[in-house]
Amino acid sequence: MRILLTNDDGIHAAGIRSLWAELAQIANELFVVAPDAERSACSQSITVHQPIRVDKFPVENQSNVQAWAIAGTPADCIKIALEALNLEPDLIVSGINHGPNLATDVLYSGTVSAAIEGALHGIPSVAVSLAGRNPSDFTPAARFIAKFVPTMAGHALPPNTLLNVNVPDLPQADIQGVRVTKLGSIAYENVFEKRQDPRGRVYYWMGGSLVYGDNESDSDVTAVQSGYISVTPVHFDLTNYTIMNMIRDWKIELN
Repeated sequence: MRILLTNDDGIHAAGIRSLWAELAQIANELFVVAPDAERSACSQSITVHQPIRVDKFPVENQSNVQAWAIAGTPADCIKIALEALNLEPDLIVSGINHGPNLATDVLYSGTVSAAIEGALHGIPSVAVSLAGRNPSDFTPAARFIAKFVPTMAGHALPPNTLLNVNVPDLPQADIQGVRVTKLGSIAYENVFEKRQDPRGRVYYWMGGSLVYGDNESDSDVTAVQSGYISVTPVHFDLTNYTIMNMIRDWKIELN
């Protein structure tokens, strides 16, 4: 099995290094193509107005691993890997993200967007996050994904679909199990602090707090809060098919 590994926290991040160590033990070939620095919350952005530097990354004592550091976004990493480096992975793994990617977080997440890019290329893809605000032990999440990947590889996903996995930030013995979930509901109460730079120019620094909405028992938010690993199939056809006929009834005309 050939696995392509990326993330949005950068190639030096603890999450990807932990997953790298586990996946190297099960992959015939492991390709690590990750940003050279943190690119969190960049969603599906790609680099179009500046060059993308691609540097071979040193790998020691792992003959089945090749690695590259990319001066771009997670989506760039997948595009470069598949369309410039001409790698041919059987499966793409993005993570482990340093923090949760639950509910509408998937719209902002570089981690999830890398998996979306993989699915756009028709390759089975999974994003994985450690759902803690200051995570430190990525081993349980890495071991779960190393066990999960062969299972995933043995089953076909529908087109334009990826899997989004969130692992609670708990010791291995305290994780309750695995649930297949839907996206839940969270929101942010954003606060924009107005500041001034040394030249007198005004800028804003965004902060705020997380607010959980009412979440049903089968949501990813509820699963993680209850100590379960959530596995959420995410389909990125954003069309709201249920109201298409309603919009047609508006009788929209050109003139």
